[in-house]
Amino acid sequence: MAESKKITKKYTNGEVTVVWKPDICIHSAICFRGLPDVFDPRKRPWVTIDGAETAAIVEQVQRCPSGALSYYMNEDEAESGKVEMETETIVEVTSNGPLMVYGNIKVKHADGTQSQQNRVTAFCRCGASSNKPFCDGSHRKVGFEG
Repeated sequence: MAESKKITKKYTNGEVTVVWKPDICIHSAICFRGLPDVFDPRKRPWVTIDGAETAAIVEQVQRCPSGALSYYMNEDEAESGKVEMETETIVEVTSNGPLMVYGNIKVKHADGTQSQQNRVTAFCRCGASSNKPFCDGSHRKVGFEG
């Protein structure tokens, strides 16, 4: 993947910071449908952090299926919204979509590098993603069924 695509955007209201990594976003629109006063892809910037209370923002970010949205509380020293999970790792095969892995995992890439994925990771099943092994939403464009 081109380095120019690995952008990280941060939006803060002073209490919470929402982190968005567009290169792993699968454009499910769950954020927009759940909290349109904060997340609106038709606007620039598309995140209006003052559009809701902190608790509602955190709750909605936790619903992000790809992990492209994360958060951290500004009072915490935690980096990038990493959420420690003490439960087992769960793998979910979504209908006509990605393989969802819930939990903290390390991904060993073909070139030998490793990346740490936290909370939720969406893996491509259709083969059309330009962000392999991660899903980029291409399954909808190619009509993947499985």
